[in-house]
Amino acid sequence: MRYPFRKLTSVAICLVFLTPVSATVPDGPKTDGQKADGAKTDGAKTDGAKTDGAKTEKSGDDAKATTAAELQVGGGTRRPSDRNPAPEANPEPKTERQLAQERKARDAARKRGELTFDDLKFDIEKGGDFKDEMLTPGIKALDKKVVQIRGFILPTSVFQNAGIKQFVLVRDNQECCFGPGAAIYDCIIVEMAPGKSTNFSTRVVAAKGKLEIDTETYLYEDGTRFAIYKMTADEVK
Repeated sequence: MRYPFRKLTSVAICLVFLTPVSATVPDGPKTDGQKADGAKTDGAKTDGAKTDGAKTEKSGDDAKATTAAELQVGGGTRRPSDRNPAPEANPEPKTERQLAQERKARDAARKRGELTFDDLKFDIEKGGDFKDEMLTPGIKALDKKVVQIRGFILPTSVFQNAGIKQFVLVRDNQECCFGPGAAIYDCIIVEMAPGKSTNFSTRVVAAKGKLEIDTETYLYEDGTRFAIYKMTADEVK
């Protein structure tokens, strides 16, 4: 026996699944009050959109003004790359009182045996011929004295990182303090005392030992000197 209602039921089910369901339920006729509220709502939305646009434009103007203000310095205009100006090339000269205090501090340090490369400096042109009379009485008094001096280990003067027995101590960590054209008072040939050694460092080190003035050992082939100071160091740290 056939059951025709099964076919009709299947068709009905398909129609239910295929028919889109609208989420909006038609309303009845709106009252005048409802229409007025709707108009106000639409107007408020429009005003809100305008307000947001005005805020955006204002924010953009503020950003431009801020950028312009940042570039104005001392009544002039500068590029963004100039926002961190370099330090002044000519700082204010020190007062007599400041100079006197520095001299007093240096004298006290020298008495303790603590030197700087400034204490070894004398009048000579870079690359010029050295003469014994260029040394001041103060420098000559340092000969064979135990002192401590701070400087940098010249990287090209060593061939290992540990167990170093000899190196060149220089005023700063540039390549300008040793070799042709350099001032011979800006370097010290350091030899570690027997049984002593040190390790390489890129930082400032303090070498302590017996300082000597040697004007005959450290010569180029042409007879000019590349160093006159040497130290037998007991410690380098």
